[in-house]
Amino acid sequence: MRVGFIGLGNMGEPLADFVRKGAFSLVVHDLRQEAAATLLDRGAVWAPSPRDVAAQCEVICVCVPGPPEMQAVTVGAGGILEGVTAGSVVIDHTTNAPAVVRAVGDALKARGAHLLDAPLDGGREGALEGKVTLFVGGDEAILHRVKPVLHTFSKSVVWVGELGAGSITKLVHNALAMSIDLLLAECLTLGAKAGVALPRLVEAFREGCIVGQNMTFTKRLPATLFRGDFAARFALALAYKDFRLAAELATQHGVPTRLLDLCQMELLEAMNRGWGDQDRTKASTLQEERAGVTLRL
Repeated sequence: MRVGFIGLGNMGEPLADFVRKGAFSLVVHDLRQEAAATLLDRGAVWAPSPRDVAAQCEVICVCVPGPPEMQAVTVGAGGILEGVTAGSVVIDHTTNAPAVVRAVGDALKARGAHLLDAPLDGGREGALEGKVTLFVGGDEAILHRVKPVLHTFSKSVVWVGELGAGSITKLVHNALAMSIDLLLAECLTLGAKAGVALPRLVEAFREGCIVGQNMTFTKRLPATLFRGDFAARFALALAYKDFRLAAELATQHGVPTRLLDLCQMELLEAMNRGWGDQDRTKASTLQEERAGVTLRL
């Protein structure tokens, strides 16, 4: 199988090299030919345009910065659409807009080709190790066909639904990850200013059940919110008390806690609903009400 790789930046270049190591014939393209120098030295073949990559390959991976770049290399002048053959599979690794993915998918479908959106999680570190996670949207049967290519540079491939679902999953995953970063910064500054040495805080968080052991998804939510079972494991009233004490600590030490304040307000609303003796995760149903979505597995 001949595989094309378009976009040889911090992520794309090491991923393309793992494809090459996986014994696939590799055709590459980037806006800068010098970005392909190492791959070309190792046996990859240069193509002067995305169209030429598509004309030569059964599988074409695209790893570019965002929606405009992805549109340019797929449906723009000299793009994949002009060279793709029926039955070929295009895999978009861009963190993309779902509407763009679906529109490009329709254009490729008209040519008899297939699109999967498979954005990457794991960063540059994961790319260098060939251990990224892929959130994949599109035809599951098509995904199975190209898994040998994806397995060359991934530690896990998660099928999440129809075309566009990969991009949705990646966007909300990134929002969660970046929000956690900001919330951690608040908690660490509060703990440090209140008198705990930062190395000790980091060690404690690393060993604790929230950050280090990731019990949220493995135990807590599956037992409560995802089942709709709010029998108290950690009562909401106790959780609100802890937020109140943290707020008092922040006031004492002059540490602004915008995100924690919002969380405390959410728990206060839940308390005002009379849910104090239920599990603290009951407060999450407030967001379910607002969004019109029930989070049950």
